[in-house]
Amino acid sequence: QVQLVESGGGLVQAGGSLRLSCAASGSIFSINLMGWYRQAPGKQRELVATITSGGSTNYADSVKGRFTISRDNTKNTVYLQMNSLKPEDTAVYYCRLRINAYYDYWGQGTQVTVSS
Repeated sequence: QVQLVESGGGLVQAGGSLRLSCAASGSIFSINLMGWYRQAPGKQRELVATITSGGSTNYADSVKGRFTISRDNTKNTVYLQMNSLKPEDTAVYYCRLRINAYYDYWGQGTQVTVSS
């Protein structure tokens, strides 16, 4: 069983920064994809950023240049550094760990609120 524990959300003013962390525990294969998704009220969940175990990254256009995803494979932890936050970044942020179609896990979510 895999567990994902997120931390680092909160309330910040526009232009500020936050750093999210997600620690994975349990039966984790070394080759996997980790990432962050978000869901704002009334909207569908959307990709924010992903990173492979080899370090390849992918970002949503809306966060390119402002957010940075990274991971520490020794700690099975993924991070999301969020700078220059905007009110439209307000959402619940979810961590994801995907090994394959059968082993695909989500965290419980952490709230990020950006005030204008």
